[in-house]
Amino acid sequence: MIILGIDPGSRKTGFGLIENQPNRITYIHSGYLIIKGDTLAEKLGQIFSDITDLISEYRPQQMGIEQVFMHRNADSALKLGQARGAAICAGHIAGLEIGEYAPRLIKKALVGTGAASKEQVLHMVQRLLSLSKDLQSDESDGLAIAICHAQYYAAQQKTGIDPKLLKKRRTSRR
Repeated sequence: MIILGIDPGSRKTGFGLIENQPNRITYIHSGYLIIKGDTLAEKLGQIFSDITDLISEYRPQQMGIEQVFMHRNADSALKLGQARGAAICAGHIAGLEIGEYAPRLIKKALVGTGAASKEQVLHMVQRLLSLSKDLQSDESDGLAIAICHAQYYAAQQKTGIDPKLLKKRRTSRR
């Protein structure tokens, strides 16, 4: 199964494509889209169009995308949300199953901690996919999202339970 990971952005949108096979994942392609346009509508249209082209060329069956998080200001979060919306629509229209993941969850799936640095995530992406080439940050994030989606999909297939819905069990010490 081919999985497309999307790291949405209103200026750069990172993407990564992997093949998810039993017991291993394989790198297919990655990169980033430079978003151009004078208006928001033009930028969102480009995101939709470019992701539609990626889907058409590589034929993924599933897509993982990063959820919106509040960073520095509300305006940035709104623009990020709109970029996500354009990407999700492209995936939905193509019939892809879409998973949404919080940044901390993606980091935890790859590195083991939700507080991992960009460098740690990049290192794990390169290691898990046996890549020696340099990756740009948005590109690495797109691959990380695809890997996270592969892990959560595999866990859900084995257990029948969405792992994102499981609550941490608390153990009491007496």
